[in-house]
Amino acid sequence: MSDNDGKKTLGVRGGGGRPGQVKQSFSHGRTKNVVVETKRKRVVVPKPGAGTAAGRTSGVPKGDPSKRPAGISDAEMDRRLKALKAAKAREVEDAAKREAEEKAREEERRRRREEAEAKERAEREREEALKAKAEEDARKLREVEEAKVRAKAPAPAADPAAAQAAEARGTGKTSSAPRKTDREQPKQQPRGKGGHNDGRRSGKLTLNQALRGGEGGRHRSMAAMKRKQDRMRAKAMGNGEPREKVVRDVKVPETIVVSELANRMAERVADVVKSLMNMGMMVTQNQAIDADTAELIIEEFGHKIVRVSDADVEDVIHSVDDAEEDLEPRAPVITIMGHVDHGKTSLLDAIRHAKVTAGEAGGITQHIGAYQVTTDDGALLSFLDTPGHAAFTSMRARGAQVTDIVVLVVAADDAVMPQTIEAINHAKAAEVPMIVAINKCDLPAANPDKVRTDLLQHEVVVEKMSGDVQDVEVSAQTGQGLDDLLEAIALQSEVLELKANPKRAASGAVIEAQLDVGRGPVATVLVQNGTLKRGDIFVVGEQWGKVRALVNDKGDRVEEAGPSQPVEVLGLNGTPEAGDVLNVVDTEAQAREIAEYREDAAKEKRAAAGAATTLEQMMAKAKADETVAELPILVKADVQGSAEAIVQAMEKIGNDEVRVRVLHYGVGAITETDIGLAEASGAPVIGFNVRANTSARNTANQKGVEIRYYSVIYDLVDDVKAAASGLLSAEVRENFIGYAQIKDVFKVSNVGKVAGCLVTEGVARRSAGVRLLRDNVVIHEGTLKTLKRFKDEVAEVQSGQECGMAFENYDDIRANDVIEIFEREEVERTLD
Repeated sequence: MSDNDGKKTLGVRGGGGRPGQVKQSFSHGRTKNVVVETKRKRVVVPKPGAGTAAGRTSGVPKGDPSKRPAGISDAEMDRRLKALKAAKAREVEDAAKREAEEKAREEERRRRREEAEAKERAEREREEALKAKAEEDARKLREVEEAKVRAKAPAPAADPAAAQAAEARGTGKTSSAPRKTDREQPKQQPRGKGGHNDGRRSGKLTLNQALRGGEGGRHRSMAAMKRKQDRMRAKAMGNGEPREKVVRDVKVPETIVVSELANRMAERVADVVKSLMNMGMMVTQNQAIDADTAELIIEEFGHKIVRVSDADVEDVIHSVDDAEEDLEPRAPVITIMGHVDHGKTSLLDAIRHAKVTAGEAGGITQHIGAYQVTTDDGALLSFLDTPGHAAFTSMRARGAQVTDIVVLVVAADDAVMPQTIEAINHAKAAEVPMIVAINKCDLPAANPDKVRTDLLQHEVVVEKMSGDVQDVEVSAQTGQGLDDLLEAIALQSEVLELKANPKRAASGAVIEAQLDVGRGPVATVLVQNGTLKRGDIFVVGEQWGKVRALVNDKGDRVEEAGPSQPVEVLGLNGTPEAGDVLNVVDTEAQAREIAEYREDAAKEKRAAAGAATTLEQMMAKAKADETVAELPILVKADVQGSAEAIVQAMEKIGNDEVRVRVLHYGVGAITETDIGLAEASGAPVIGFNVRANTSARNTANQKGVEIRYYSVIYDLVDDVKAAASGLLSAEVRENFIGYAQIKDVFKVSNVGKVAGCLVTEGVARRSAGVRLLRDNVVIHEGTLKTLKRFKDEVAEVQSGQECGMAFENYDDIRANDVIEIFEREEVERTLD
């Protein structure tokens, strides 16, 4: 909008075209006059009665065109009236709702205000009650102290003036008698509010004195006053009285740590250390003291000493006689026994529907296995598969000790053999029932009757020969007679009525133990009593631990294992011996104490002896001395059972002139420590399915210590036996010509997996034998299928060069595996 001069103007509604001026204000006091034009607003006045509720309800005809706005039909008029009525109804409803909400909010505010006021009143009343009680307690305490002062005040008869003054102080009155001079009595104390002396000469500090004492000096803090009130309140309630001393019987072994002594006395460690320092012993809480010193400390603290020996620490492992109502049926433990290669593992495979024979070196079972099998009838059976070689006699005997039923496997085409007789003797010694399984009945040369007849010579009379020993003809290959064998086992277990208490602390036997890379020490345990749970603290032989995980025979982790269940136990602090007994204890301190005692006792029995370094030198020295020579050796094996079996076999070798002594045996790779011990003792190191690490190999080469490797136990036994007896015939000796490390693995068509290798030591030859090592453990032995340098097939590859290798009939190769290359040669042994 603009005026006649062309200037813009502001339009203001409210009139016609009335021009005018408006004063416009700006910041900083500036103003401006603006020309405006005022316009009038159009006012529409409805006709009487049109569009109002009164008009609609007063009977005005809605169809009358003169009573409604122009252009609105009857239907539109009805719709507008209905909308207006609905809007008014909603307004009334909303108003009522708002009023109800406001009323509810007001009620809630009132309720909260009343609750706050009630809480404040209660708090105020409680504070007033506490204050009144504190004042009452202070008053009572003041009266008691004043009564004590009056009772202790002296009243000599020779001085009537002093007696009068004391009487005046007791009655609260002033005395007119003359007072003593300053030389005869202490300086006069200020009087209290009651007009009497506060009894300063008594040495007691009353509440009034404390309150007045701050007038000219130090004021007591509010925290100190509150602590004093708390003490008075506790004393009034009887809690301030000293507790009666508890006299304890403290068990003390030959030596005990200071902190453990304080724990057993239930005294503070600092107090015990302080008492020892007062006796002139500057010790810490982690140092050990002898029993005599501990006795002095115990008597000083008012307790009684009970001297115990070191062996008493095992008293916590006590045998529990289970009540008959606590016993529950358990699965039988069956041990498979028999001569080597009579089909024990294959028979167990047929029962388990699994294949484990392929993993054994030379098809011979090297370790004890434990498996659980559920039959078609739902019966649960626990099987122990023991090796059949004669060197594993002790392992087989241990299996018979933990087993309930022995299944004696005899080949129908081979009859009774020496190890079959040993198995019979072990079963009889353990008083375990026996079931004879005549295997390989599917072969043409099978003669089961000959087996039954041969068993008669060893007092084993089968049922077919009118005896009481069950016999079953089976075939592991065809599955013949397996159902009959399981039925015989179930029948025998019913006769035995096997029961155990699953609700007590667990105990069991270690079937096998080994040091697993990544998992640490692992023990295969057959639970015999109780339930072994995750988190249990246990002691097993010289080791102890806390169950970190339980793994069943299928490889699944479980939370607990009941009676007759074999599980792998993780969480040990070391590798136990196969055959050790596992017992669950209450605390880690008990487990550690028992393990340390057993370890110390075992160390006292071990001794080292020295001879020569190699077997040949030892025999030469034995002949030169012409005396009984002890041939020391060190044994390292992949699992505990193998190591123990080798030790048992070595003890049997020898005569009046020569015998073999195992200085040390253990589980895991050969380390530099083993080489050091071998050098000090002049003994060779024998590795069974393990290898020496690089530092150990270098140290052995520098110090001239011989390391011999074996993968089949009877080769080891025969070798040592031949050396010890002087039968040093031609032998096949392995010369290690090189080592290669796998850097990467490739897949090549028509070849399979090819290892990209770097020759780290020596030379790699196509015609040489090879072994695949993983974590210094042999996992494969065989020959090379191909040896390539770039794309060309070569005869050998020198150290420091890269090459490609592929194994014959073996593809399980991984990066960082080590390939050991060796050549076999026949060497004539001599004793010179």
